[in-house]
Amino acid sequence: MNNKQRWMGGVVLLGGGVLLAALLLKGKEEIHQTQVQTQQKVEQPAKNNNRSDQAGEMVQLQPLAVDVETEKRLLEEQRRAREKAVAEQEARAADFLAQQQQAEAAAARKAAEEYAAINARRNAAQESSDNIPPEMSDQAKTTAQNITQKLADQKKMDQQKLDAEKKLAEQKKQAEVQKAAEQQKAEQLKKQKETEAKRKAEQERQAAEKKATEEKQRQLEAEKAEKKAAEDKRKAETEKKVADEKKRKAEEDAKKKADADKARDLLENGDKNWMVQVALAANQANADAVVSKLRAKGYKVTTSPTSKGIRIMVGPSKSRDTADAARKKIVSDSSLNMKSAWVIDWVPLDQR
Repeated sequence: MNNKQRWMGGVVLLGGGVLLAALLLKGKEEIHQTQVQTQQKVEQPAKNNNRSDQAGEMVQLQPLAVDVETEKRLLEEQRRAREKAVAEQEARAADFLAQQQQAEAAAARKAAEEYAAINARRNAAQESSDNIPPEMSDQAKTTAQNITQKLADQKKMDQQKLDAEKKLAEQKKQAEVQKAAEQQKAEQLKKQKETEAKRKAEQERQAAEKKATEEKQRQLEAEKAEKKAAEDKRKAETEKKVADEKKRKAEEDAKKKADADKARDLLENGDKNWMVQVALAANQANADAVVSKLRAKGYKVTTSPTSKGIRIMVGPSKSRDTADAARKKIVSDSSLNMKSAWVIDWVPLDQR
């Protein structure tokens, strides 16, 4: 009976030790796999950055604000708040991970100590006595159950850790999606500003071209007006020359006609040769000036060239008395300023 109990006790202890070792190995493998999966999940958002455009399609963009500066300021405030929240979540996750690692290390250390204590007690029991107390099997079972419970608790904690990491990864993913949406919105704002700048530049260019065209048109009109003014001036000068020429010719014709009339009067009234000589001009210009003054007063004037100058005479008169009366009238006229007039008996050259 003692041998059978000893044998059963040894089998139970051996089985408990094997089970404990298997559970410890399995726990280590699960911990390792959990760390690998956590690292992959943390790295996964970085790999999914290339799909941000597809995720961005699921986000409904808000309408652009009219004030671009206000919109930029709001986006910057949202970005800072989001970064602060993510940093706080990462800090809490890091603290939770450190606590989990410490708990895992403590549980593993405690399990190893308990396993070593069980082995030590088992070896001591086998060496000290062949009788195995019945309570040893219950103690081994209790120890195995405690280890199983601890491993279950550890697995539960690992699952909570995975859930927390999954939630953190989801928050990071959402943050990335929101960041992509904000980047897209910022790009739209940038494109809108560039479009507005291009439109403004195009308007300025068109305005400059229009101004240059108007300036050129004004220059052409000014040149045209200047040419027209020059043409009008030239035409006016030409017309003036023609008018002057006509006037000069008319004066010459009038003078010739007057001389002819005088000559004809002298021929017709040859016996009436009393003349009043009013002046002796040094040249033809002076003679013409005196003749103009006398004719303006209504006198009949005759000129005759001499060796000393051009003789200017008023008449002829039928008698000396008539000529002398005309002389007095001329001398008394202060506007004529002819104080040295005298009466002469004048005979034309062709009658001498």
